[in-house]
Amino acid sequence: MKRLITGFAMALLLWSQPAAAQSILRDAETEALFAEMANPIAEAAGLDKRNFRVVLINDKSINAFVAGGQIVYLHSGLIDAADTANEVQGVIAHEVGHITGGHVPLGDRMGRGAMGITLLSLVLGAAAMAAGAGEAGAGILAAGNRAALGNFLAFSRVQESSADAAGASFLNKASIPGKGMLSFFRKLQAYEYRLAIPQDNSYERSHPLSGERIANLTGSVRSSAAWDKPLDAGMEARFKRVQAKLRGYVNDPKTTLARYPASDQSAAAHYARAYAYHLSGYPVEAAKETQALVATSPDDPYFLELEGQILLESGKPEAAIPALREAVQRSDNAPLVAATFAHALLATEDSSHLDEAEKVLNRAVARDNENPGAWVQLAMVYERKGDEARLALARAEQLRLLGYHTLALASAQNAVAMLPPGSREALRAQDLVVISRTEIDLEKDRR
Repeated sequence: MKRLITGFAMALLLWSQPAAAQSILRDAETEALFAEMANPIAEAAGLDKRNFRVVLINDKSINAFVAGGQIVYLHSGLIDAADTANEVQGVIAHEVGHITGGHVPLGDRMGRGAMGITLLSLVLGAAAMAAGAGEAGAGILAAGNRAALGNFLAFSRVQESSADAAGASFLNKASIPGKGMLSFFRKLQAYEYRLAIPQDNSYERSHPLSGERIANLTGSVRSSAAWDKPLDAGMEARFKRVQAKLRGYVNDPKTTLARYPASDQSAAAHYARAYAYHLSGYPVEAAKETQALVATSPDDPYFLELEGQILLESGKPEAAIPALREAVQRSDNAPLVAATFAHALLATEDSSHLDEAEKVLNRAVARDNENPGAWVQLAMVYERKGDEARLALARAEQLRLLGYHTLALASAQNAVAMLPPGSREALRAQDLVVISRTEIDLEKDRR
């Protein structure tokens, strides 16, 4: 489980939340599972799975959102709260409904419309006040604000209902049971009850009441041929593993160890305790948990990855290399696993590992160039080899991902000047020059 700090330009919609400077969690096993869970839904919705992604954000609130493009963002709190993978599929289907409905750009347009109502009320209210009718002016201002808010909330509720219906249809088309969608809404309804939220009026809410949503969706999902279909046992077991791994990584270790006591010898429990002990500074106990996992399934690439990662982060990079090398092979060169392997190779400070690290990292970024950590490792390789041109290119890639576009531009220009003209790397450096300049111009426009 790896943590990346990044920023996104989010639409300020009531069904989404800004993610600027939030922590994105990346993990090879988690992303592979999310793809398996979500891709049938995306395909049922007519989306190209090559452009579709599910991204995990480190946030304890129970939430999910879209923010333009074909990315669904899930909060870690939602994964923690879910009982099944099928519940998460229901949430993903709802968010895909927002994507296919074009609700982010529509919401932006609606937000501007609401702002127009507010501005008009300000003008009329100010005119009334200037004419000496202070109370009338204040009334106009208040009425304008209420109208703007009511207009926007009504629009938002319509979009949420539309996304619910679309999501249910995508689940039905993909032959995925809709039980999870209904059970997750029941969770939200129980939460509303605990907060004493009135259940008879949704006028001042951005979302319909959960009871209304359950009533509207029940007929649709129960009529599907997939309703009585058993849940995918393999997927559900993998979800429990990923969920436990996430809990061990983001929750307080004491809470994790209480939730997964030593008497629990399941793979999920070993996962959770391994991370809890590792984060608490107990490397021996963490190693025992990973060894127990590997003993039960010595060919599992993610168990091997965890074994190597804990050895690496415990200051034993040389010992981590065999497990991580095998994890890369058994995961079909998963880019995130490969980046961890390369990290171990470089951490030994043995120059004989440089060529292997370079090969592994170039293969990784060719499949996933959105991992700043991989570019950091590749920059280290080129720095140690004295390859200034490729060092400049790797740094430009890293700086682009971190949002330092002015620095990325300078590094990309240096790479263009040093790389062989017409080479693949030179062409990429030229692309980065254009990308960085565009981002710099956009930042100026936003300011």
